Amino acid sequence: MRELFAVMMKEEWRLHATMFGSISFALFPVLIGAITFMGSLILSFIGEIIPGPTLSFLVHAQFLLLGIMVGGFGLLGQEVMNRRFGQASLVAYSSRTLPLSDRRIFTVFVVKDTVYYIILWVLPVIAGITLAAPWSGLPLSLIGTIALTLSLSFLTGLAVVFFLSTLYTRSMLLLAGVVAAGALFSILLLITGIVDPVCFFPPYALSRSFTVPLLLYSLTALMVPFALSIRFMTTEFPGREMHIPDRFSPLAGHLDRFRSGPTVAKDLLDLRRSGGLVGQTLFSFALPLALIWVTLAVLARVLPDTRLLITFAGVAGIIGATIYTWVTEFDAIAGYTFLPLGTPDLIRSKLATFLLLQPLTLGAVGAGAVISGDYGSLLPAAVLALSVSIYAASVMVWLTGLWPAVMVYDVKVLAASMLLIGPVLLGLIGVASMNSLFAFGSAVLLVPASLFIRGSYRRWESWEVAFT
Repeated sequence: MRELFAVMMKEEWRLHATMFGSISFALFPVLIGAITFMGSLILSFIGEIIPGPTLSFLVHAQFLLLGIMVGGFGLLGQEVMNRRFGQASLVAYSSRTLPLSDRRIFTVFVVKDTVYYIILWVLPVIAGITLAAPWSGLPLSLIGTIALTLSLSFLTGLAVVFFLSTLYTRSMLLLAGVVAAGALFSILLLITGIVDPVCFFPPYALSRSFTVPLLLYSLTALMVPFALSIRFMTTEFPGREMHIPDRFSPLAGHLDRFRSGPTVAKDLLDLRRSGGLVGQTLFSFALPLALIWVTLAVLARVLPDTRLLITFAGVAGIIGATIYTWVTEFDAIAGYTFLPLGTPDLIRSKLATFLLLQPLTLGAVGAGAVISGDYGSLLPAAVLALSVSIYAASVMVWLTGLWPAVMVYDVKVLAASMLLIGPVLLGLIGVASMNSLFAFGSAVLLVPASLFIRGSYRRWESWEVAFT
């Protein structure tokens, strides 16, 4: 087990180091730590605006979201082996050639991903908070508690998505039934007042009151989903005779107005048949947005002037931009080398598919309007979300081409994307919060988005890498 873990860790490092270069990838956690350090320096000023408990909840919720997003990456049942790893010969395939069971490999795979991403994401944040302690005024004892509870928040998100992914591979009806039963049970507990609502988020409850029972409760809340995921995981998908009608020809016919109609049709069919469209929508889109809505709703109670729907629309635009990652993440780009298509043609095709899936972003904003009852801001919020989504996707295309899922760990790419997107998003949300009609001005983002996309065609035209 130890040897398998060491090999998987080395494999993960070499994979990323080969793609970005050892130095560039090694600087990624340094950048995360530096950002956290600078944020911790202004903690006293933030505390004057946002009460400590609310700020603590927001931070723990973000780490829960991070765990959900990391867990959702490639962990959608059969996509674990078939689509995440593609044609590469990785240790995950060892059960086919070595006396190693699928369950043992998956167990080590879970442990490896947990340790790897804690080192990559969580520890740099803790280091940044610790280094800023002399200026932020946080006692070291509190930092130790924060380190534990933030790690537990991350692992809880990871465990929940692993568990839901396991249910998803078994049966969509089983997944829907478990989620519905869990939601109903939680609502009943809230209505009866038997359980403190804080207990639904064990790591946050532990951060508020560090006791042994709460620590055991937090550990149980993440160990049970992990154990069930490992116990009931499967990589065996029994073959069956299937008769699939020709859906490509009629779909391509409907899309003939697009220059990349045939490849767009292929992308949509690939997403549908692989289960990626449903899985990604649940785990990489709906679940993070639901958590973001809860976080913003808590923030709005503290800051009454916050325009909840407008703020949510801006953030939904960023999440909506990740749809571009869906249509590139699991596609074997090397397969297109046998066709008379260049990289610009493929980028154009992926962008067309991305635009066709943007109703998901608009639907999220519509759901936010229904929940908040702020129908008057629905139209400007929708324009804001769509404009931000297209702009953020154009930046992603310009910086990463056809490989956004992996190149995000290049420190230069991450820094550039934050500088190009962050100030723009904050500025738009700030202006639109004064008057929702100002959100219509976000449509001007389509101009730089067009320039970024055109520039990406030239930038990536002759770019080739071994991992395609």
